[in-house]
Amino acid sequence: MRKAPLHRGKLWLGVVALIVVALLGSFACSTTPAATPTPSTTATPPVSPIGSVEVLGTWGGEELASFNAMVAPWQEQTGGVVNFTGTRDLNAILTTRLQANNPPDIAILPNPGLMQQLANQGDLIALNNFLDMTTINADYSKGWVDLGTVNGNLYTIFMKASSKGTIWYDPKTFTANNWTIPQTWDEMIALSDQIVADQLTPAYPWSIAVSSGAASGWPGADWIDQIFLSKYGPDVSDQWVNHGIPWTDSRIKDAFQMFGQVALTPGYVPGGATAILATNFQDGSYLPFETPPQAAMDYLGDFTAGFISTQFPSLVAGSDYNFYPFPVINGNYTNAVTGGADLVVAFKDTPAVRSLVEYLSTAAAQDIWVKRGGFTSVNNKVPLSDYPDVVSQNAASQLSSAAIFRFSQDDAMPAAVENAYWAAVLSYLQNPSDLDSILQGVETVAAANY
Repeated sequence: MRKAPLHRGKLWLGVVALIVVALLGSFACSTTPAATPTPSTTATPPVSPIGSVEVLGTWGGEELASFNAMVAPWQEQTGGVVNFTGTRDLNAILTTRLQANNPPDIAILPNPGLMQQLANQGDLIALNNFLDMTTINADYSKGWVDLGTVNGNLYTIFMKASSKGTIWYDPKTFTANNWTIPQTWDEMIALSDQIVADQLTPAYPWSIAVSSGAASGWPGADWIDQIFLSKYGPDVSDQWVNHGIPWTDSRIKDAFQMFGQVALTPGYVPGGATAILATNFQDGSYLPFETPPQAAMDYLGDFTAGFISTQFPSLVAGSDYNFYPFPVINGNYTNAVTGGADLVVAFKDTPAVRSLVEYLSTAAAQDIWVKRGGFTSVNNKVPLSDYPDVVSQNAASQLSSAAIFRFSQDDAMPAAVENAYWAAVLSYLQNPSDLDSILQGVETVAAANY
């Protein structure tokens, strides 16, 4: 090869030196912690994609869109693929697939009763075999971890929870009338009596409505469920759900009668039992927020915020409508909350399943859905500030810190028993003196369905 003249060689040496200096400077900048690397315009797939995961659940529409948004970062980071199989009859599909030895990788269950059954049958993977339980116990309150544990093993992570320990009211009405938020059942009854005696606006302490088509009665059952848990605790509540005690048990009768103490006391509810039975539960939630208000309080789940904000779009969450926690009945069971939640369970033990379950358990994953709305996380590391308003923040705080949480007892019972329970609520409101025979009727149904 022909050599370059000496003066050109010196020139090239100078150029090379400049290039080296530039590269060294570039390298020094690239190792500075504050620097941000220029993003590549072309995504680079992982060297070894982790595989695919089938998730079986009931979500559709906006819920499914939010779930897909939540798992998108996991797919990008791992190269894994989440395939969601939606069904409105999850129990039947899951039973059929288990019988065919073809379970999904992961399922989103509607209640812990089904989870416990599947765990006891040996169908589920124990999540504590691969999750960092120190992290789980730090991120979730003991009540949630205990509810997901069967025979010493954790089988589920709870997601997308809802509270039914919520009593709705207008803070401005309470301030104007000098009413104080009750902390205990006795204080709540005393406040109700005060409202009746004051005859201010509103003159009625309560709105109660149990009409819901073929499911009429369930809002009353929610009252009784929460009363029972708050007074008798989770162990006896579980016995009731599993038919470990009969429906004629004095404690069940007591919970019905405590509901009646509110629903059937003259002057407590506008229109009395007749209106309670005839009014749709959603319409009933509007009474405390009408102009002028027709009632001071309404007990209904945290989904009521959506009813109120839609019906009264000018109202401001927190200042115009809010809830206070269901009052304490037994000090041993303070912060006991009924409600609902979706449960993540695993049927197969693969690297992809382990990775996805671990991801779904994190605050970072759940926060994606929280910010999209319509999602309450029980992971206490999700920032409350990421919820859209103070009411949803309060609901999240109540759930994540719940000392005791149980799914509404009626929702955890066999369908025939649940329907008999709802019918019993309607019968009790019509004929409270027949409560013994009404409960005996539910017991007959329960005996045939457990």
